[in-house]
This record gives sequence, C-alpha cells and structure tokens, in this order.
Amino acid sequence: MLKDFKPVLNILLRFIVIYLVLLLGYQFYLNNGKESGLDPFSRIIADQVASIQKAVGFPTLLYDDVKNEQVWFYVKKNYVTRMVEGCNAVSVMILFIAFVFAFYKGAKTYIFALAGLVLLYVMNLLRIVGLNIVMVDHQEYGKIFHDFIFPAVIYGTVVVLWLVWIKFFALKNENS
Repeated sequence: MLKDFKPVLNILLRFIVIYLVLLLGYQFYLNNGKESGLDPFSRIIADQVASIQKAVGFPTLLYDDVKNEQVWFYVKKNYVTRMVEGCNAVSVMILFIAFVFAFYKGAKTYIFALAGLVLLYVMNLLRIVGLNIVMVDHQEYGKIFHDFIFPAVIYGTVVVLWLVWIKFFALKNENS
C-alpha cells in the first residue's frame, strides 16, 4: 500500500526539504544584517518602488528608520506607508520555488522558476506602488487593499503559476 503513495510522498518530502533549506538560508541572510536596518534586498525594492512612483507622478522620498528595520515612503508631503522585510515577498517566492522544484522536470524547471520569480518580483513592486497610491489618494481604502486585495493578487499569481507548472510542464507527459 505504501508503494502506491511513494510518488506523492517523494514530492512532499522534496517540497519540505527545499522549503526548509531556502527558509533557513533566508533567515541566516536576515540575521547577518540586523544592525544596518532594513535588509539590502528590501531596500532595493523600496528604491525601485520610489523610482516607479516618481515616474508616474507621485514624487517620493524614503526615510530610513534603521532602529526599527524599516523604510518610510514619503509621498506628496505625507508618510503614507512603511517598508519592512515582510513586504519584499521573499517568503512567497520561497514557497513558489519549493513547489516548482518538488515537481522537478530538468532544465525547464529552472527556466519556469526564473520566469516565475521575475513575474512575482514585478507583481510585488506594483503591489507596493499600488498600496502607496491608494494610501495617498484614498486612505480610507488602505486597510482593505493592504490586508485583502493585494495579498489576493500576489498569492493568486503564485497559485496560477503553480497550476500552469503542473498542467503544462510537470504532468504533461503523464496525462497523454
């Protein structure tokens, strides 16, 4: 009976191992830079968000709050939001990668994973830009956008990518 579940158990074990290794690696990265404020990857995202906002007509300055490991977005003469480590979507990207590599299919796994990471990165940038714009012009909707709409967009993107990976790549030959 266990033989029937062996493929599923192998996929589950690969997912858990990959997820834990990536998560521990990321935690190690975060622990090594605590004294300098917001981690460098999150800071890059904050800088890119500020650049995008400036390009679309929302002049933005960043204020480093090193002690609290965050960066504040100063838009249209108001502090509208703050960027903390959790805003960088790395945890979502780790989850995505672990799932894709759990269904490893050779070189196409790397290509799909890279393309998916790029898409998630761009979606996250646009998510933060969108939230800042909502907070500047329609602050009354800020909580619903922050807590529900934008998480649904980023997690929804991950689920769609997973479905595409499974249907068109991972199980393609097995369904024929």
